[in-house]
Amino acid sequence: MENTDAWKAKIEQDRIEKNKSLSKGAQSPIPLLKRRKFKGLNYYPPDSKFSFKLELQEHAEKKTIEVKDSKGNTRKYIGWGEFHFQINGADCILQAYKTSSEEGRLFVPFKDTTCGQETYGAGRYLDMELEHDFSDGKWALDFNEAYNPWCAYNIDYSCPMVPPANWLKVSIQAGEKNYSK
Repeated sequence: MENTDAWKAKIEQDRIEKNKSLSKGAQSPIPLLKRRKFKGLNYYPPDSKFSFKLELQEHAEKKTIEVKDSKGNTRKYIGWGEFHFQINGADCILQAYKTSSEEGRLFVPFKDTTCGQETYGAGRYLDMELEHDFSDGKWALDFNEAYNPWCAYNIDYSCPMVPPANWLKVSIQAGEKNYSK
């Protein structure tokens, strides 16, 4: 990984900014009374072995799938493509979704073997913006940026469940850990 120090500093700065937003931001999902005691989120230390530069294998036929959310409602996503990579010698595939064909962002929800133990039981999310797209056509899939859905902080929120296609049989010890209430 090029310039590991700058990458690590950016990850750590993003985490500081998120903690500020969660403790003081008007849009914070953390209930107002709990924000006073909020000391920050728990994270794994940044680890470059969980950061990948990958080609998105875009699906020729983009199928719409229905995904239940934490309130039992159904949401629709377009299966846009998939990422292939290895973690600790295990071959992994993650599906990337969009809510519309015009959307530039990719949504990559996932579960791994840390879910329900060290990380949120329902899974974590990655959002991949267009600025992650490199000039060589590869994307930054960085699990150090993995975050909990807002329903992990507050049951009043409704969050999409992770489709079974994105249940990994490996441990992703990167990104956000369980939220301590």
